[in-house]
Parts: sequence; structure tokens; C-alpha cells
Amino acid sequence: MTERRLYHSLYQMAPNDVHEYNGLVKLLLHFKWTWVGLLTMKYIIGEMFLEALVSQLTLNYICVDFIHRIWTLAYGEGMSDLLFSEFNKISIVMKSKANVFVVFGNSMVIDILIGYLHMAQLPMGKVWLVTSHWDFKTTNERRWNMQNFQGALSISLHSNEPLGFRTFLQSLNPFEEKQNDLIKDFWEKTFNCSLKNNNVGEEPKKRCTGEEKLESLPLQIFEMSMTGSSYAVYNVPHAVAHAVHAMYQSRFKQRSQVARVDLQNLHPWQLHPFLKYLTFNNSAGEKVQLNDNGELMTGFDVTNWVMFPNQSFVRVKIGRLDLQAAPGKELTIHDESIVWHRTFNQILPTSLCNDKCHPGYSRKKKEGEPFCCYECIPCPEGKISNQSDMDVCTECPEDQYSNFHQNQCIPKVITYLSYEEPLGMSLALSALALAMITALVIITFVKHQNTPIVKANNRSVTYILLVSLLLCFLCCLLFIGKPGQLICLLQQTTFGIIFSLALSSLLAKTITVVLAFMATRPGSRMRKWMGKKLTNSIMFSGCFIQAGICTLWLSISPPYPDTDMYSVNGEIIAECNEGSTVMFYTVLGYMCFLAIVSFTVAYLARRLPDTFNEAKFITFSMMVFCSVWLSFVPAYLSTKGKYMVAVEIFSILSSSAGLLVCIFSPKCYILLFRADLNNREQLKSGKD
Repeated sequence: MTERRLYHSLYQMAPNDVHEYNGLVKLLLHFKWTWVGLLTMKYIIGEMFLEALVSQLTLNYICVDFIHRIWTLAYGEGMSDLLFSEFNKISIVMKSKANVFVVFGNSMVIDILIGYLHMAQLPMGKVWLVTSHWDFKTTNERRWNMQNFQGALSISLHSNEPLGFRTFLQSLNPFEEKQNDLIKDFWEKTFNCSLKNNNVGEEPKKRCTGEEKLESLPLQIFEMSMTGSSYAVYNVPHAVAHAVHAMYQSRFKQRSQVARVDLQNLHPWQLHPFLKYLTFNNSAGEKVQLNDNGELMTGFDVTNWVMFPNQSFVRVKIGRLDLQAAPGKELTIHDESIVWHRTFNQILPTSLCNDKCHPGYSRKKKEGEPFCCYECIPCPEGKISNQSDMDVCTECPEDQYSNFHQNQCIPKVITYLSYEEPLGMSLALSALALAMITALVIITFVKHQNTPIVKANNRSVTYILLVSLLLCFLCCLLFIGKPGQLICLLQQTTFGIIFSLALSSLLAKTITVVLAFMATRPGSRMRKWMGKKLTNSIMFSGCFIQAGICTLWLSISPPYPDTDMYSVNGEIIAECNEGSTVMFYTVLGYMCFLAIVSFTVAYLARRLPDTFNEAKFITFSMMVFCSVWLSFVPAYLSTKGKYMVAVEIFSILSSSAGLLVCIFSPKCYILLFRADLNNREQLKSGKD
């Protein structure tokens, strides 16, 4: 009947049912109940209720576990049969894991449900959410157990108490002449007495005294406060009176000849223009207004039904649904005032298809089930959910990472190989210790520079080799500490050039050994290649090529300070980016090339007479060097962060230490402990 064109004479002093159904949805959303059962009458009005409500539930992501339609009959012989026929059906739906049942129906529906629950004699811990059509006061004449409806919530017509209404009820007296027959008849039936003298032959009744008190009656018999239905009826004559008054004022302003409104000759259609835009304040202090559809612009009350063991009950107003409030603020609920069923222990009931997904998990829909049913899956690494029932996990910012429970993003720690940590400190001390040992070797060789063993294999090249090894140890310190622009430019290039110088020195020494042996043969032309010119050119060319590679590297794509956010969970790695990976491995490849050439030449010269036995030591040192750097590549690629830097430092230290020990430890042994072997005769005889 909402089609105004067809029913233009209809004015509704109660809100449209659609607003009530929207209020039910808002109530479910307020308590976060998303899994409900629906019970309604098996008539067209019940189907209309389902059509209006289910669509709203779906739009608001609330699922329906079941829909049960209850047959209703009038009181009579069929009542017991109806209860038993519905017993099995209701037994099934009562086993639903939904804790909230939305019920639409009249008093017959109430009787059937109360009758079933009374017959079942089982505690049904459910929340009953009923519409304004329900009224517990119209039932329970059979004194059935009402405890299962403890804590029920209802959307009821809004009510307010006009000033003096309670006093008016208290002053009612059926013996007063002004009282109508309705009051007298109600008085006799309610108090089971008679206002008239008993006639002959009638069953004698006690005489009404007029002192009976309405407030002494139970709530299910009479309520001293004004109900929603009564309040709607109360506004009807006031609305008509204000419309007539508006008509009178309109005629008076138009200076009509007949300023007085003759109610006897007033036609109903004459009130339409004044009822259409009617607005007034009633005696309860509330604004009464009709909209363009002739509907009262008011709201609903949210009522909590509290049941007592003596089968009495009371309804408590715990909220309001205001249709004229701002969007999102229509529903006001005082949660602390609600009394729930005893099975919930005054804890807010939940009604979900499954338990909520805790923070750290996200929802994943179960195939073939309603969208309210889902499973919880942990958030992947790097993502979190900090609220319950999140559909997707959110990714942490680049500078943060997810904690163990995947419910919080934690700032990442900036890490690099520092002097303060044990690993950095041990590597730095090792580099300094080896540098000091190298310095002592240099001092020892300088002190014994004129002895045969020092002069035997090109003393100047030996000094260059020792100094380059010393610098190799010290350049490891460039890799420790927070990377900066200058540090990143110097790290790889300095190491590459210095190490190339050391390898070129070894290559020069090896070639010198071979040429020296060949020059001793009669008629050999190799004697002209002997001298410092050859060794210097070998060292210069080897070092110059590496310097050229490094210069090209710095000009094309130089190393720079960078941060790695993703390699290690929870850490921001401060590192030097090589800039060009190809150039980085070109530098390493060139050093390996020098090492292989030195190893090859030394290996070929290993069987020369003992006078030139330094080739054996170079061969062994190159084997150590190649083993270290061949192991470096997979180790370097398989590590991340500061451990990658530590692998490179360890490779530099171990390979440099291998050269130092393999080549110079035999000579230092002779210089320091076997001075008797440090003479020309011993070297020539090969007894060293």
C-alpha cells in the first residue's frame, strides 16, 4: 500500500515495515552477527517479509543458515496437533550453530515456539530477535516456561509517555459516569468482579469496589506505560485536530465569510492538503511529521525482554532507531543495559558460521558454502593482518617487516659488517695481525738484505711483493664499517689493483727463475733478457691492465652505497652495490688469469735444480690461491648481507696469507734460525 497514487487517502501513523527490516539489519551489524536463522509464518505476509529482509541481509554480508516457515492455526482443537507436527521440524533448526534467530509472526507463532521449547525441556541458548508484531503479553495463558526467551530483543514501535498519562490511569474509576462501557467491561474482566448487582440465577461474583489498582496487575495483563501501538493511536486524533486547526487558520487568513469550521459539514477530502504536510508537537514533547507518502516520520525502540522465574517479565528500552538521524548514526544501543540469556554469562553472544580469523590470518572462502563461511589461512611472509576477519593481508612498507605472529609491522634494522660486532672485530684484528706479520717479514728482509738468500731471487721484486701483501691485508679494513660513497669506490678497485700487483710480482719472479736457468746453458741467448727491465715490465703491465679495467669500471658504472630491503627478513642491508656485475667479475677474472699463468709457469719450473727452488713454493702458493678463490664464487653467491662481505674479506686474508706463508716462511726460517745455511756455498750445493 505504498503506491501513493492508488491509496492517496491513506495516512500511516506508524513507520513503514521496510524501515523496521532495515533496523533489524542494523541491529545484526551492530552486534556483528553474520550467521542467522529466519522463522516466519507460512503465508504471503511471511513471504513478503523474507523478500524484503533477505535481500538486505545479503547486501550487508549477513548469511542465512536456514529459513523455516511455521504453519499457524487459530486456538482450538488443532493447536496440539500443530505443535506436534512442527516439533520435528523445529527440532532440526534448533540444532543450528546460529545463535541468533530472527522471528516474524503473530501471537500464534509465539505460542508454537514457546510450546515447543516448553515441551523440549532443554535449555536453548539463543538470541531471539523479533519484530514489532510480537508481543509476549498476548500469550503465555498456559503458563509455559518463558526462560528460553530470556534476553530477547525486539524492534518495537516508538513510544513516549504523554504528561499526566500515568496519573490518568491511576485515577480511573469505573463508577464515574464519564467512563464509557469499554472501561467498565475491561474492569470487570480484568479484576474478575462485577460492577452491577448479581441477577437471580447468575453465578455470584464479588462486587467491584473501585479501589482496585491497575498498577497491581502483571505486565502481561496490563502495562502502566504507554506502548508503541497506543502511542500511534494517541497521535491519530491529535493529527486530525491539528489538520482541522490548520484549515481554520487558512480560512481565517483568506477572510472567508465563514471563519468557523463546521465539523458537521466537513468532508474528509478537505483535510488532505493539511494532512499532507502536517507537522506538530504532541503533548509528550515530540515532533510528529508525515512525509510525502503519508507515513509518520518517526523511528523504533529497541527493547530487551527480561524473563523472571515466576513467569513474569519486563521489557527494557535499550536503544532507539531514529529514521531522521545522519547516515550511520540511526541506531543507538546501550550495550551495558542488555540482559542476555544465562548461557552466555552476560558476554556478548556471537553468531558466526565459523570462528573469526585472528590477526595474522586472512579469510579464504570455502567452496560450495555461503560467503560467511570461510577458513583462516596465515598471512605470507612480509604481510600482516592486524584486525580480525580481514579479507586480505596487507603488505608491510619496505622499511618494515612482519613479526612472528604476522599481525604487526616492525621497523627493519639497518645492518652492515661493523667493528663493534664479533665477526667484524675478529676479521679486523686478523687483518691487522697479518699486516703486522708482513711488516716484520719486511723488516727481517731489510735487515738481511745483503745475505745470499735475500739476494737470490730478485730482492726488489721481493720487496714489492711483500708491500703489496701488506696493502692487501690493510685494504680489508675498507670492507668493514658503514658503506659510504668514497669507501664503495675504493673497496673493489683498490683490492683488485693491489692484488694484481702481488700476482704480477709472483709471475715476474717465476719467469725470472725460468730465464735464469735457461741462461746458464752454453750458447743461450736468454742472457740478454735477464735484468730488472724484464721484471719491471711484467709487473707494470700486469698492474696497468688491471688499473685500466678498474678505470673503465668507474667511468661506466661505478659502485655506490645501496640498501637491500628484501634479501634478509627484518634487516635493511647497507652495502656497496657493484654498479656493474660484469666489471666486478672481470676484475676477479683477470686476477685468476694472472694466478693461473703464474701457477702454470711455476709448475713447469718445479723440477729445476734446487738452486732455483723458489718455483716450488710459488707453485704451492698458487694452488692455495686458486683453491680459495674458486671456493669464493659459490660462497659469495650463496650468502647475503654482511656475511657476503665477510666471505670476501676472508678470501682476501686467506689467499694473501697463503702467499705469505708458502713463499716467505722457508726463507724466514733460514734467516732467523738457520743462519749457517745462509751462504753462497750452501745455496750452490742445494743443502738448504
